[in-house]
Amino acid sequence: MTADGRPHFGDLNPPTRILLAPGPTALPPSVIQALIAPITGHKDPFFLKVMDETANLLRYVYQTGNHTCMSLPGTGGAGMEASLANLIQPGDTAVVCVSGLFGERMANIVRRVGGTPKIVSAPWGKPVDPDDVRKELRNGDVRVIAAVQGETSTGVEQPLDEIGRIAQEHGAMLIVDAVATLGGMRVEPDRWGSAICYSASQKCLGAPPGVSTVTVSDQAMDYIRGRKSEVDCWYLDLDLHDRYWFAEERLYHHTAPVLLVYALREALRLIVAEGLETRYARHRIHQEALAAGLEAMEFELFADPKYRLPTVLSVCVPEGVNDSRVRSRLLDEFNIEISGGLGEFAGKMWRIGIMGYSATRSNMLTFLSAVEGLMADEGYGSPSGTAVRAANAVYAAHAGEPGLAEPLAFVPAE
Repeated sequence: MTADGRPHFGDLNPPTRILLAPGPTALPPSVIQALIAPITGHKDPFFLKVMDETANLLRYVYQTGNHTCMSLPGTGGAGMEASLANLIQPGDTAVVCVSGLFGERMANIVRRVGGTPKIVSAPWGKPVDPDDVRKELRNGDVRVIAAVQGETSTGVEQPLDEIGRIAQEHGAMLIVDAVATLGGMRVEPDRWGSAICYSASQKCLGAPPGVSTVTVSDQAMDYIRGRKSEVDCWYLDLDLHDRYWFAEERLYHHTAPVLLVYALREALRLIVAEGLETRYARHRIHQEALAAGLEAMEFELFADPKYRLPTVLSVCVPEGVNDSRVRSRLLDEFNIEISGGLGEFAGKMWRIGIMGYSATRSNMLTFLSAVEGLMADEGYGSPSGTAVRAANAVYAAHAGEPGLAEPLAFVPAE
């Protein structure tokens, strides 16, 4: 306290971390620059132009022809809740694919908006079987099928081609959670026939937390506009957001997070400059190298190898190793952040993000070297350098490939 009773704090001075949790990720310098650009009003002509550019960039990253591609204020959970609240009306049934925490969260939201979830589950570490989804659709009308493409809690990919075909065969609308995948691996809502696909800014897209992104099919927008009942969440009514983003009169709905949209627009621009295929390859190569290093130390990887995400690697904590102590030492001594397990796997799993601007060779090798030393202190050792050599062998096998290049930090406009 100061002498006159005012609270006193020093200047904000955050540490510089190597962010290897499944979000948030490190920010490219030009994205940081966008955050300190001069702010405008949310209906300023300059900002409306930024919105238009952001929508076009999102169409490219989502690889979609949908007109409605926009950001929503709020993290990935806002995209999840908006998707379910807009497509489900009271009394509707939704088939929800659950193979981890975020599938469970979808089912919870279905209940909250007055729907009935039919849960099709798979053990954590494996994807849902499409045949189980098909069986559920034989038991009555289903409005929505909801699935998580990349389950952040387990590191598992859910293949969506067959589930998309099932949805179309039965006239159900497919909602896809691409929070852990967009910008890091192939996301194809048009090919899947999805009604809504959503993601978040702070993971593979490489922007700060605070906005989610959505792409909505034209048919789904027509359905939302023609609902019998109003969307029960005014703030996340996608028709109202669509009118702000795309209608000629730019209907006022909310005060947009202007600087966050600037940052999202810049992050998307960097993705376009890098190229989607190169970007996908970069994530895949670094995941392969990281997995090789961990397996060389005799760690057990959690997810089924056939469905392992290139963007989140889940690792079983060895018996006798103190999870929280190792992760704390990684943060305190090496400035490296990773995430622990969720639900029943709390204390038993590490979740390592290979995402966006954080997905680099130097980060993977620094992490492996640090873990190797800490494991020796835990009595779980391997010959020094084993992990780094295994990872470098993977990098040598990919020498000269575009995906091995470091991510773009700044690309001048043409």
